[in-house]
Amino acid sequence: MDKETLPRWGWLLLGLFAMAIVANTLNIVVLRPAGLPDEYQVITVITSMAPVLIYIGIWYDEERQQYWDRSREHIAGDLVFVVTGAAIGSAIVLVPIVDLGLPRIVQDVVAMAAGFMLSWGLFWWRNTELYRSV
Repeated sequence: MDKETLPRWGWLLLGLFAMAIVANTLNIVVLRPAGLPDEYQVITVITSMAPVLIYIGIWYDEERQQYWDRSREHIAGDLVFVVTGAAIGSAIVLVPIVDLGLPRIVQDVVAMAAGFMLSWGLFWWRNTELYRSV
């Protein structure tokens, strides 16, 4: 993939759109028939989008390219932290607010913010040197 083909926001939009399709397909084919209520299906969308938000920036930024020199195990561990953080963060916030009567869009945005923040926080915690100013 060539970085110059699209601007950063283009790659981000493309990645987020692709992951939304994957997550919603998972919701429709597996989780809804298994009995997951519609209110909680946003967690899979948030969980699938979190790695895109983090890794597009690292892939695109020249000053963060040293990240890709790490071992596959380290990168896989980071990915596990990102996905787990997004799922846990969004679920922790979503569960108590589902029954408050808030509009669905508000619930989803609050859950997204919490999921993405915990996800990025865990990634940053494992990779503080990527974000130190030189």
